[in-house]
Amino acid sequence: MTDVDDLPFLRKQARTQRFTLGAPKEFRVAPDGSRVLFLRAESGTDPRHSLWSADLATGAETKLVDAAELLPAEEELPAEERARRERARETGGGVVHYGVDAAFTVAVFSLSGKLYTLDLASGEVTLRVDGAVIDPRPSPAGTHVAYVQNRRLHVLELATGDDRVLVEEDGGDGEDGEDIAWGLAEFIAAEEMDRTRGYWWAPDGRSILAERSDRGPVPRWTIADPANPQQPANVVAYPAAGTTNALVSLSVLGLDGSRVDVAPGEWEYLASVHWSAGGAPLLAVQPRDQKRMDVLALDVADGSTSVVHTATDLHWIDIVGGVPAWTPDGRLVVEGMVDGDHRLFVGGEAVTPAGLQLRAVLDVGDEILFSASEDDPTQIHVFRTEGASVRRLSTVDGVHVGAGSAAVTVLSSWSLEYSGPRVSVLRDGAPVASIESSTVDPEVVPNLTWLTLGERNLRAALLLPRGYEPGEGRLPVLLDPYGGPHAQRVLQSRNAFLTSQWLADQGFAVLVADGRGTPGRGAVWEREIAGRLADVTLQDQVDALQAAVAAFPELDPERVAIRGWSYGGYLSALAVLRRPDVFHAAVAGAPVTDWSLYDTHYTERYLGKPQEHSTRYAHNSLIESAGELSRALLIVHGLADDNVFVAHALRLSSALLAKGRPHVFLPLAGATHMTPQAEEVAENLMRTQVDWLLRELSAVEKENA
Repeated sequence: MTDVDDLPFLRKQARTQRFTLGAPKEFRVAPDGSRVLFLRAESGTDPRHSLWSADLATGAETKLVDAAELLPAEEELPAEERARRERARETGGGVVHYGVDAAFTVAVFSLSGKLYTLDLASGEVTLRVDGAVIDPRPSPAGTHVAYVQNRRLHVLELATGDDRVLVEEDGGDGEDGEDIAWGLAEFIAAEEMDRTRGYWWAPDGRSILAERSDRGPVPRWTIADPANPQQPANVVAYPAAGTTNALVSLSVLGLDGSRVDVAPGEWEYLASVHWSAGGAPLLAVQPRDQKRMDVLALDVADGSTSVVHTATDLHWIDIVGGVPAWTPDGRLVVEGMVDGDHRLFVGGEAVTPAGLQLRAVLDVGDEILFSASEDDPTQIHVFRTEGASVRRLSTVDGVHVGAGSAAVTVLSSWSLEYSGPRVSVLRDGAPVASIESSTVDPEVVPNLTWLTLGERNLRAALLLPRGYEPGEGRLPVLLDPYGGPHAQRVLQSRNAFLTSQWLADQGFAVLVADGRGTPGRGAVWEREIAGRLADVTLQDQVDALQAAVAAFPELDPERVAIRGWSYGGYLSALAVLRRPDVFHAAVAGAPVTDWSLYDTHYTERYLGKPQEHSTRYAHNSLIESAGELSRALLIVHGLADDNVFVAHALRLSSALLAKGRPHVFLPLAGATHMTPQAEEVAENLMRTQVDWLLRELSAVEKENA
């Protein structure tokens, strides 16, 4: 295989999975603070992750589980594990997740669907279950391992080898039984609520709180493989906006065979579960409209619940990672909105100051570890509480991710000054060790200007070709946004702009802007998009472009293109449909074109139900605007996409054809919602887009000459 250093940038980016391979992740800190467990690939080009340990006294790193040694061949993953990785956007292989008991005596993991345990004292690795294992996790005492196999929750007793299914009911092996799952997060939880777990161990290890989901009422959608018509179609349960969600309930399952069903309530979404020694199990639940979040305390003896906290909002209540939770002394930890700020509350008192936007709670102990943004949303920092005050642990500009606890914190830091993460371990905020990162250096330094644009102070970055001098002539402009809720593009991390810089080096001035709806700027900013996704997100891209053009004479407003994927694909197609006076060409990758075809939780949060807001859905639809297309449009979509189905692109293409509007449609055989990872396909897809955009903008220039 060609050495990675000799590869062109696009091939190098694909082989390194966007320069993420070799970065340590999934940190677990030993209770005595002596060492840290983590996952890391062998190199920046090896997709197989192994389990490592770092000794904090000596700094020595030891490989505990060698994925290549355990599995020299290709992985064979259960269908549910493939789906889980798609939901998590996990592209790596080997050991991608592991669990450890409270005392750090045993670690458990699955590899190619097989369940293994690792004795952390002796280093012995033992194969326990040979096949189709998903999400194994040990009991707090390390005596048992729970896992899911064939949609059923199992518990394995390590001392005896006794392995049994906790619930033997709900349809048996028949067709109806295939709709029932125990211990798995349903599609909406995994895709939209960042809840990847479907079961939770009791602190004493004697029982498990398990989700039961029934996808029987959910509409069935079909994904065919036109490139291989001999293959059977994949039929999936997909809860499109306005249709029926999976039915979700909970039960407390005792290892002694007992079962206590949790009393049903007036909620549709199970956002999160917390069970610790600090108090009763906590359930965060939402009704269908998401305008309320109730935190329920569960009585495990009889399954009854009581409300311990409620939050309401005119538009929606955000799900914030890591809360609700109990502190060890029984104080409730939640997120709350005060004057538009996302703030951290402990025991009913706000512990974060006004203006600090809580991003996620990372650990709850005697003190709390969390991430937040201050007055600059392009930076994310890690903080800890100190009684009623807070202290920032990350000390340099950039994007920081924390793990561990407030006492021993693992800090992964990205910056504009370097590529890849730098990982340090802090004890009470002071550095005591570092963990090696072996990512490949892309050897790209973005030619970047940091901008704040327009009356709304839109955060943006402008990238010009490396070596470009203003006297060399005006450059065509390429907007490269995501532009929708939940995600940011403009972050102080060099790796965030590598693709944009490559695009700039092809002869563009690339503008990346985050508009209203993106995180980090408070609840009011985020809720500007309520009911009007199209109008608000497009207007902010237009405003950013016009402000940048006014400030930089080297930008040519007569040659403007836009490209994006997912919401960015929607925004790109929207741009040429609604604002042909501004945008001259667009590449729309995996776009949502008709919001009634997208899922319940995401879509209804912003637009409500289609049955109740048909006019709103029509206004935000690309299909309805098909007849307005007067600019060049390239649509790209993966045929195996089970998040934004290819039906979106096909319906838009059909509507454009019916209106006599020329366009180009590029289907990607076998591709899911994640952009293609194969080196040749990844490179050629990007080059195809660039060549097409340059050709279309050249035609516009000739027309204007």
